Amino acid sequence: MSEDRASTETAGTRSAGVPSAPGRTERDTRARVARLILEHGPVTASTLGERVGLTPAAVRRHLDALLAEGMIEVRKARTPQTRRGRGRPAKWFAITDAGRNAFVHAYDDLATSALRFLAETAGERAVAEFARRQIADLERRYRPVVQDAPLHQRVRTLAEALSGDGYAAAAAKAPQPGGGEQLCQHHCPVAHVAAEFPELCEAETEAFSRLLGTPVQRLATIAHGDGICTTHVSPHSLCGPGESGRSGGDAAASEELTSDEESGGTSL
Repeated sequence: MSEDRASTETAGTRSAGVPSAPGRTERDTRARVARLILEHGPVTASTLGERVGLTPAAVRRHLDALLAEGMIEVRKARTPQTRRGRGRPAKWFAITDAGRNAFVHAYDDLATSALRFLAETAGERAVAEFARRQIADLERRYRPVVQDAPLHQRVRTLAEALSGDGYAAAAAKAPQPGGGEQLCQHHCPVAHVAAEFPELCEAETEAFSRLLGTPVQRLATIAHGDGICTTHVSPHSLCGPGESGRSGGDAAASEELTSDEESGGTSL
């Protein structure tokens, strides 16, 4: 596939942060490469070439340009990779903070300053309560869709709902022994804020457990330097009779949210 042909397929995947116009096929293709790195990175040049349909020389040109712009960075593989024979090991490319900022984001310095003020004046419990209320609207919107889906499709349904809100989420079988699934979010609109206030991640994780009706465990977060927010979802078969997958804290949080809704409370 030629690069010109590949660039015509980018209309549905153009980045809001990398504008394109008629005749700017190079920029269009580069935007698609950047988005693939955002959604699937860290990733190798060969994998990118296969996905976009570019020659090694063409994908290298786009990667070099994105590196020069500070949109992506080279990372070492965290786990041993299969030996590739002679030569240097493959490079893995990941999106940078500047690259994420080229896409649509909802966080800013004002949110961080507001939470700092809240923590200083009302304490950490107030921050946790804010985080639960912040996630309450999302949970309320997702609940009918997720809980109407069959058990074996709930993680995928939740991923689709999250993607609709810009989280670029996907579901897959978990590689760990014991089964289960993984919910992967390739984009986090509040990553910079959550880096300082992990209560936001904790509230989201609790909401996932309630929505899916099974225990979940956060394995990695973009806020703490990982390329993807990864959540392990336990199989429902491990839950005892009558269990909904909630811990005591989760159940209490759910009751608080329900009480807020019934009393006319507004989610922030």
